[in-house]
Amino acid sequence: MNKWWMIRAGDDNELIPIWIDKRIASIGWERFGNPKNYHTKSEFLKVVQQKFSESKPQSINSWVSQVWRFSHEIESGDKVITYSKEKREYLVGTVSSTHKFDKLIGHPDYPNIIGVDWYEMSIERDKLSQSAKNSLGSTLTVFRVDDWGSELEKLLHNPQAVTVEDEEEVQNEIVEDLIDKAKVLIIDKVDKLDPWEMQELVGGLLVAMGYNVQVSPKGPDGGVDILAYKDAFGFEKPIIKVQVKHRKSSATAPEVQQLLGANPMDANALFVSTGGYTSHAEAVAKHNSVRLVDLEELVELINHWYEKMPNDARSLLPLKKMYVPE
Repeated sequence: MNKWWMIRAGDDNELIPIWIDKRIASIGWERFGNPKNYHTKSEFLKVVQQKFSESKPQSINSWVSQVWRFSHEIESGDKVITYSKEKREYLVGTVSSTHKFDKLIGHPDYPNIIGVDWYEMSIERDKLSQSAKNSLGSTLTVFRVDDWGSELEKLLHNPQAVTVEDEEEVQNEIVEDLIDKAKVLIIDKVDKLDPWEMQELVGGLLVAMGYNVQVSPKGPDGGVDILAYKDAFGFEKPIIKVQVKHRKSSATAPEVQQLLGANPMDANALFVSTGGYTSHAEAVAKHNSVRLVDLEELVELINHWYEKMPNDARSLLPLKKMYVPE
């Protein structure tokens, strides 16, 4: 079965006229040199890492993977598509010749080249299923789209065909997936804070909830990291005493007992543990009405109250707002 490839035609589709005229597709990374000079991807990666040590390792890995994929995995007979933003359509072609490194054939900044026989027929983006639109929307320069090959073939042979799909259901799945991925990224960021930063972050969260907060300075805290009051002087109840444990291991029952025994004795108790809790700790907390918060719930609370958190707390965890369809 032929492979299907998406190849981006430059940042703004500026390569499309050249591709059609020269019957090619091309990608950049000219400074990497000819990838065919290397026997293995790891050898190629090592050289690029040495030459471009100022770049982020994750970026280098992505760049090298795409160049290697283009130069070593695309074969004659494979199908290629690219997207024209202006016309809102996908151009389709068949690979006629495999990779060569040549600055003279097309644009000199895009010397990695394959031959492509481009079809006169194109595919309107609006004809595609929502799932296909989302998958083809990746920002990578080169990636496989085999899963949508049959749908693309169908539209090539019958441009009036309509893909039957519950678009609302697909959209909901995509939004849920985006939210879940965002939560994981935030959890990872929170997890990288040191114990004192975590203490300040929890304090900022309580401020966002409308409390006046006193965060204990570094050093022995007597079992209480934060005190939260409803009034500025701390007279009005409820008063909340908070213990924050930021570590991989679970909080234990004696640690919960320590919070209960700490002053002020009549305060409500909140225990935040990013490592979770032992079953015994949960039992002690339930018996004594101690509110337990783990890492996942902490992130949920931060997401909800983030815009009301003070700037110094938000600077510990910089986040951007993202809008998705309702």
